[in-house]
Amino acid sequence: ERMALPQRIIFPPEKICMDWQQRQRPGAGLFNLGNTCYINVVLQCLTYTPPLANYLLSYKHSRSCLQQGFCMMCTMEAHIRKVLCSPASAILPGAVLRDLKFIGEEFEYGRQENAYQFLRCTLSAMQRACLSGRHKAFIAKLLEEVTLCLAIYFRVDTSSQETTIVHQIFGGFMKSRVTCLSCQAVVDSYKAFLDVSLDIRVRASSLTTVLEGCVTPKELDQKERFRCIKCKKKAAASKRVTVHRAPRVLTLCLERADQQTGTKISKFVEYPEYLDLRPYMSDPAGEPLLCSLYAIVVHSGDTCLEGHFLCYTKASNGLWYKMNDEFVDSCDIHTVLGQQAYLLFYAR
Repeated sequence: ERMALPQRIIFPPEKICMDWQQRQRPGAGLFNLGNTCYINVVLQCLTYTPPLANYLLSYKHSRSCLQQGFCMMCTMEAHIRKVLCSPASAILPGAVLRDLKFIGEEFEYGRQENAYQFLRCTLSAMQRACLSGRHKAFIAKLLEEVTLCLAIYFRVDTSSQETTIVHQIFGGFMKSRVTCLSCQAVVDSYKAFLDVSLDIRVRASSLTTVLEGCVTPKELDQKERFRCIKCKKKAAASKRVTVHRAPRVLTLCLERADQQTGTKISKFVEYPEYLDLRPYMSDPAGEPLLCSLYAIVVHSGDTCLEGHFLCYTKASNGLWYKMNDEFVDSCDIHTVLGQQAYLLFYAR
C-alpha cells in the first residue's frame, strides 16, 4: 500500500525557515497562576521552536486568517510576539488561560494537568485553525459563486490536511511493515504523526537504546495474527515500525507514568545533544539525518498527578536557559543533558 498523495499543498515546505530570522536575548518568563506550569512549559518550548516562531512573527497567518472567534494560530502568534518583544521580565499568558476550554475540553483551570497532553491538544488546535478558517470561508465563497458540486470538489482530503504549516514543521510519517513468517509476503501501511511517545520501562538506559527497540521487528501474538493475502489464511507474522518521513521538528515523550501501576518512572534516560535519525528510518542507508536538541520539559515530583513542570530552551542567541515559570536563568548544555527529561524537542 502506497502513501496517498495530497490533492493540494496547503503550505509549501520550501517556505519554512529552520534558522532564526531574528537573534536576540531570551524573552519573558510566564507567571504561574496556580497549577499552570504545564501550560507555561509547552508555550515556552513552542515559542523557541525556530520555524514556528519565524512564521508567526512574520504576521503571515493573522493577515490572511478568516477564522471567526477563537483561533489557536492567532493566539500563538500574539503570545510569541509578546514573550519575545516584551520589556518585562515575566508576562501572563492570559489569552491561552482564557481560551483553555477551546484548546482541550478536559482541561480545568487551577487543576494540575499533564504537559504532554496539553502539547498534543495545542498542536491539534493549531491544526484545526490552519484548516477551518481558510477552508470554511473558501467553501462559503464557492457556494455563493458556483455549484455545490464544485465546492465538494475542493474539499480538503486527508493527505492535503497533512500539508499545513503545523504538519510541515512537526509532522512525519511512520511505516508499519507486517511480514508473513510463512511466505515472507509483506503488507505496508503509513500513519502521520506530530509526536512520538516512547516506553521507557525496559531497555531504557538511553534514548538511542529505546529507539533501537522501537524499530526492532516484533512477532505478533495470537490475537494480532493477520490474514495473509498470499497464504489466504491467518498466519504468524512479524511487525516492524520505522520512521518513513522524518519531521523537521521531532517531539519525543519519554512516558514516565507506568500504565500498570500508575507510579512515576523516575529513571534517568540519557539523551544526546545531536541525534541521528538515519538508523531508525525505513531507508537506513544514506547520509546521517542529524537533529539538534533545542528544548526539554522536566517534571519534578513523586507522582505524575502532582508536582511541577519546568523547561530548558535554547534561545535565538544560541544559549541555553532554564525557564521555571516567571524565572529565566542562563545555564549550560551539560546541565540540560543531565535532567530527568519528560519531553524532548529536536530540530533538523
